[in-house]
Amino acid sequence: MTQLSTIGEAAIDVLKTARPGEKTRLGREYAAMWSGGRLRHEFPLSPPARPARPDRPELLAPRYMPRRRNIGRKGNMVALLHAIAHIEFNAVDLAWDIVARFGRDMPQEFTDDWVKVAGEEARHFAMIDRQLKSYDAAYGDLPAHDGLWQSAMDTAHDLKARLAIVPLVLEARGLDVTPAMITRAEKADDPATTECLKIIYHEEIRHVHAGQKWFCHLCALEDIEPERTYQGLVRQYFKGRIKPPFNKSARALAGFDEGFYLPLAPPGPAGIKNST
Repeated sequence: MTQLSTIGEAAIDVLKTARPGEKTRLGREYAAMWSGGRLRHEFPLSPPARPARPDRPELLAPRYMPRRRNIGRKGNMVALLHAIAHIEFNAVDLAWDIVARFGRDMPQEFTDDWVKVAGEEARHFAMIDRQLKSYDAAYGDLPAHDGLWQSAMDTAHDLKARLAIVPLVLEARGLDVTPAMITRAEKADDPATTECLKIIYHEEIRHVHAGQKWFCHLCALEDIEPERTYQGLVRQYFKGRIKPPFNKSARALAGFDEGFYLPLAPPGPAGIKNST
């Protein structure tokens, strides 16, 4: 076990580890050390601008990602699992980066919440990586898009912006699309993947809740209105569209009221469609 004494050192050690298996192993190990009271709430080091990355997968701009047609049941499941693994791998770094970058100026409860998120994201990656291997595939076999970390770089200076974009846009979008992924796994007669996705889905509700909780905390400290502040930050920093349909029931369980996101959706019936 690596000998570290502070949560700040632990977070940066994860960020500087490139190999997926080692990064996620360390992430779970350090999360357990923190919850067991074996790391001090100190931040002696500054985080890197970008985390270390393995040689594979090849990272492409989203517009250059290949379209996959006629690849069969196995190919479809491998493509789905690889895409989820890439998201979860990035989510590990995003959680540890928010700890390393912003934990120093926040209550210890903030670190508690995001270290727990980091540990769960590492477990999610490990589960999906195991399912990839069941199809004789591995993370890195397919190209992946390089847009996920751009949001972190764009919001590295502003915690409110980071919370607005990462948990309250990107992870909230995961709540919208994961039920359809679960259905795909069920139709593919893959109960193990189905169960993994259900676990991820329910735990991601807590992650969105953590984002909402701390975003509203910061707005209260500054005496600013959370909904309009969120909408302004999303318009400023999110390079994309807030796309319906929304899984309103899951978002509500996370404490994420529709007054935050519906004004950002396109007008018309599609903008208010509920998905459960």
